[in-house]
Amino acid sequence: MSPAHGDPDPGAVRAPADDYILETESLGRDFSGFSAVNRVSLQIRRGSIHALIGPNGAGKTTFFNLLTKFLQPSRGRITFNGKDITDIPPAKVARLGMVRSFQVSAIFPSLSVLQNVRVALQRKEGASLQFWQSRSRLSRLDEQAMELLSRVRLQQMAGRRAGDIAYGQKRALELATTIALEPELVLLDEPTQGMSYEDIDHVIELVKETARNRTVVMVEHNMKVVAGISDRITVLARGSVLAEGNYAEVSGNAEVIEAYMGRPKTRIRRGGEAAS
Repeated sequence: MSPAHGDPDPGAVRAPADDYILETESLGRDFSGFSAVNRVSLQIRRGSIHALIGPNGAGKTTFFNLLTKFLQPSRGRITFNGKDITDIPPAKVARLGMVRSFQVSAIFPSLSVLQNVRVALQRKEGASLQFWQSRSRLSRLDEQAMELLSRVRLQQMAGRRAGDIAYGQKRALELATTIALEPELVLLDEPTQGMSYEDIDHVIELVKETARNRTVVMVEHNMKVVAGISDRITVLARGSVLAEGNYAEVSGNAEVIEAYMGRPKTRIRRGGEAAS
């Protein structure tokens, strides 16, 4: 992973623009006069895992929807790979190399696990609607699909109907189909949502696998996951950036502690519980 760095001081020389794959500048979104996101400026370093966290009502979901273009900002700018994508629709942003993995598994339940990944590979090649293809071509895609399934430990499930596998396996399948698109940046929306405690370590490994040779931005509530894999963490509260840094820095920040716990002088342990 690339080392994480904070925003430069006003008088400091800024790092080269190529070091940041995704940036927001004074990004905001209003709903009926209420600012759900208020002037958020963020820099995502290329090759890092960057987590967005915050208490309920912090504006995480709205900000994430702005990044993924499912909402248009009321003000501000979003830049991806140096290109202004503020007014670009989600499908075009995905073609540029930024892909969102949804909080609710987005798979084809009636297709097999292998076929789900093959469809993603066909989409990457611009052939998702070409159902009649040569046996050699389908064989090549199947080989690629099996390689991806092995990376998320689903190779033994290749022939199973996707709708019949366990919830955690569906999330793993979704990550495999995301990786198949070969994005430069993956946005993960609550990757541990609905997972049992026993599955968390597996999720951590899956996110690490997803992050191989690419950048990951994730909204996550589970502090064990955030602590275990994040290079940098941005804490949102009431629609604004409250703090930013590595886990040790944000978990010991008095304002962050108060926002989460409602009282000062309490540290957030790596397991997510409070400690005096």
